[in-house]
Amino acid sequence: MTHAPSSGPVAIQGARLVDPASGYDGRGALLVAEGLIARVSHGRDLDNLPAGTRVIQADGALLCPGLIDLRVKTGEPGNEPKETLKSAARAAAAGGVTSIVVQPDTDPVIDDPAVVDFILRRARDIELVHVYPAGAATKGGLGKGMAEIGLMHEAGCVFVTDADRPIIDSRVMRRLLAYAGGLGVLVAHRPADPWLTAGAVATESEFSGRMGLAAEPVAAETIMLERDIALVALTGARLMVDQISAAAPLESLARAKARGLPIIATASINHLTFNELDIGDYRTFWKLTPPLRSEDDRQALIEGVVSGLVDIIVSAHCPAPPEEKRLPFDEAAPGAIGLETLLPALLTLHHEGRAPLLRLIETVTLAPSRAIGLDAGRLAVGAPADLLLADIDAPRVIDAAELISKSKNSAFDGRRLQGQVLWTMVDGRIVYQRRQI
Repeated sequence: MTHAPSSGPVAIQGARLVDPASGYDGRGALLVAEGLIARVSHGRDLDNLPAGTRVIQADGALLCPGLIDLRVKTGEPGNEPKETLKSAARAAAAGGVTSIVVQPDTDPVIDDPAVVDFILRRARDIELVHVYPAGAATKGGLGKGMAEIGLMHEAGCVFVTDADRPIIDSRVMRRLLAYAGGLGVLVAHRPADPWLTAGAVATESEFSGRMGLAAEPVAAETIMLERDIALVALTGARLMVDQISAAAPLESLARAKARGLPIIATASINHLTFNELDIGDYRTFWKLTPPLRSEDDRQALIEGVVSGLVDIIVSAHCPAPPEEKRLPFDEAAPGAIGLETLLPALLTLHHEGRAPLLRLIETVTLAPSRAIGLDAGRLAVGAPADLLLADIDAPRVIDAAELISKSKNSAFDGRRLQGQVLWTMVDGRIVYQRRQI
């Protein structure tokens, strides 16, 4: 891991530029100066470089905006043995992720401006990747009274959410959407009917029945999503559907978007990669929230990504130490880490011919940037020099023990993937490099 400020202009020559903002995917070069993108060349290398420019030969490697991950859990504050902000930032840098949004379900909950300020100050002290807090939508994340949304937004939170806890009370949700909408604040909500999901650890199917696992029907997601759509229509507020996971709610989402409602949706890379059968013989690294769905649901999600129905892909990074995972399946903590495996897992869809590389990169750069109002996510003059260079064909076998995250609960442990981050740049500084360049 290297973290050194750039001592002058840096030119990256002979790269494969992938820029969703311009729609360009082809050979090119880029000049970085004073933390910003200073020049971009399509089709050929740059010439007439400033004196003292450091030149990096990319040799055809992918050069694209740094990834932006909107769903990252850490243990800080309150449960640092799981993950600290620093370890999450180091893991992000190693994965080519230059901006992360940390979830508010910490201890204390991020439900007032003071905790927002704490997160931002810690991120500045760490000085690796950009760290943005999401604020709790309700006090304590308990789904009752609204949190200090306006003050948290002024302090720097980029959206509000109660993370894995659905807001059950429809009146509270309506007030939240109306108030947040008036302030221009994005609301994220994971749709799940709590009475249908209570105690569930898998999706309802023949497989979970044979495994003897308490299960939830996909209808639990669809029912709550339909309610949220109705409330968006009532209030006009912006809603981000958090981790849509199955075909039936995708149909509801499609109808809402066709009506022009201001709704966007995320899906986790886990639900695009795995299905319920990956649980196998009760492997707890595949116990997730929402649970892994059927193969038909996974295929529908992939099609949703390609069509643009699913706007954003997230890692759903959720660290859990061994003592929380080495338990019977129904007792183990849900979740898996994902910051370091997001890019190679995403590239699987490209290598399999399921999705264009340009579209996949859009879901983890430009689309999340637009959702939370950042200037990043594009290769354009004046944009922040938040970049990643990667060999997208490099084979690798994921070894969870070698990952930087403090917790090692990777659902990709032992899996063969393709794609290796060569270096990651944030504001013109190389914050991670696999080898000396």
